[in-house]
Amino acid sequence: MSSSQPPGLLLVNLGSPDAPTVPAVRRYLDEFLMDERVIDKPFLLRALVVKGIILNTRPRGSAEAYSRVWTDEGSPLIVNSRRLEQQVAKLWRAPVALGMRYGTPSIKAGLEQLQQQGVDQVIVVPLYPHYAMSSYETVVEKARDVVSRQQDPPQLHFLEPFYRHPAYRKALADVTRGHLDGDWDHLLFSFHGLPVRHIEKGDPDGDHCLQREDCCFIDAPSTRFCYRAQVMRSASNLAQDLGLSDERWSVSFQSSLGRDPWLEPFTEATTVKLAASGVRHLKVICPAFVADCLETVDEVDRDVRAAFIGAGGQQFDVIPCLNDDPGWAQAVVEMAPEALKRHAAPGSDGVCPQ
Repeated sequence: MSSSQPPGLLLVNLGSPDAPTVPAVRRYLDEFLMDERVIDKPFLLRALVVKGIILNTRPRGSAEAYSRVWTDEGSPLIVNSRRLEQQVAKLWRAPVALGMRYGTPSIKAGLEQLQQQGVDQVIVVPLYPHYAMSSYETVVEKARDVVSRQQDPPQLHFLEPFYRHPAYRKALADVTRGHLDGDWDHLLFSFHGLPVRHIEKGDPDGDHCLQREDCCFIDAPSTRFCYRAQVMRSASNLAQDLGLSDERWSVSFQSSLGRDPWLEPFTEATTVKLAASGVRHLKVICPAFVADCLETVDEVDRDVRAAFIGAGGQQFDVIPCLNDDPGWAQAVVEMAPEALKRHAAPGSDGVCPQ
């Protein structure tokens, strides 16, 4: 399909419940956790865990957490993503829409919105700097599934994970730098965690990932699909862009779920150790998220803060995500056209090897 019309943009993030209530959270968690790329277990086992256990135990606590961060405008993730959409729309030369992988507005609704405005090519921008089967990959597959059911579908182009892109690096460094004035002791990069098996799936030969301490900084075929390698490089890039010496920063992982092994070290335990080592003023940044959300506003700025202060720390500052920063919106506009250079996402079939 060819078209002289500029492609539309579909910005995609994770999603949020429609309300901070138990029923809304239960619906959201059902859709989210039943995704085979999030809990990658056989269907019957996944259904047993999600529908039999999690949906009967987790919604009330999660609803309370969402209630703590909910604003008059709604969920922080949706509000911040909408604001980014508005900023990008001012800069892009064609229609722009927002879709969420789970909840509303859906990817289907976002694509239909663009099609109603006459768009026949769409650049899908998964708002994830790094590749993971449970984030980037599931967006790609969901978008493809939606258009496969349409009679006259638009042509889709996918922006690759952009953690290395100069425009993204500049936007992230500019936002971060503004929060590092004055005296402070340590900068902790807290990335969303993943089950270790997700990392191993990206290395089907099993001869590289997690086989040596410096594996993340050695190029290999698996690097393109390795979340851990990409976040470690992302942290190193930002530290370099900020001119930080090695002893002033470190990396940890948050938001683990279940009993399976997850990427370590864990964020909360790391902050406790930092406090015990003499760190009194800790800065925390969460670069896996481009928009502030439950995980940054409640988990880190509330729970992790309490752990650090309880262990003897004195000051705990969470650096805001990119949100609707004008430099970030400009970076999205600069990066998006690169998706036109390829019709598929990374890999021969657009997904991580399974």
